[in-house]
Amino acid sequence: MMRLSRFGGNPHIGVFSAAGESFAFVSPNADKDYVATVTEVLGVETHLTSVAGSFVVGSLLAMNSNGIIVSGLAEQSEIKFLSKFLPVGTLTGAHNAAGNNILVNDNGAILNPDVDGRAVKKIERILGVPCVKMSIAGLNTVGSACKVTNKGCICPAETTAEEIKMLKDIFKVDVVKTTLNHGSKLLGPCLVANSRGAVVGDITTPIEMGKLEDALNLY
Repeated sequence: MMRLSRFGGNPHIGVFSAAGESFAFVSPNADKDYVATVTEVLGVETHLTSVAGSFVVGSLLAMNSNGIIVSGLAEQSEIKFLSKFLPVGTLTGAHNAAGNNILVNDNGAILNPDVDGRAVKKIERILGVPCVKMSIAGLNTVGSACKVTNKGCICPAETTAEEIKMLKDIFKVDVVKTTLNHGSKLLGPCLVANSRGAVVGDITTPIEMGKLEDALNLY
């Protein structure tokens, strides 16, 4: 299932939302219709939370079915809340925006090459998957560059053949180049998705929607 939406007038809904197979976390200023859309399309429980006191939940949180990584700036009350659902780890240092710097599904994860090497083992333990540090299409913020679920992966047009092979090997899914939100090359901010569905920014074109549907096998 796929549906067009926006968050408070902003089509970059992935900035404010993060989802896995069972849960989605959305900024606490989300309206009821947006929360209902995420819940229905993704088939998840949707919960409202901030991260580090901020509404940009999707930028600061990365998750799969095994765990959650949040910015090291997250407040203890936020970590305690998230821990009700899955094990939680924090990402500290200069590159602590976990959603922007981690691309993950239930098979593997890619990290911004600038993430502190000491953090890799913690991320692997919490997410329960092997981690590889690499850039994609010249971008170190791999969570912003791409989107991956357990059924498919989308990446920017500039992604090389070698990078696509690595994405396929790491995530165990097919990989498709595309844009979203009417030509945006940064795909992560444009949507929130899992293996059952995708909610995508409402300026995404019909051609882009078709590519997304094929890439993530949303039939």
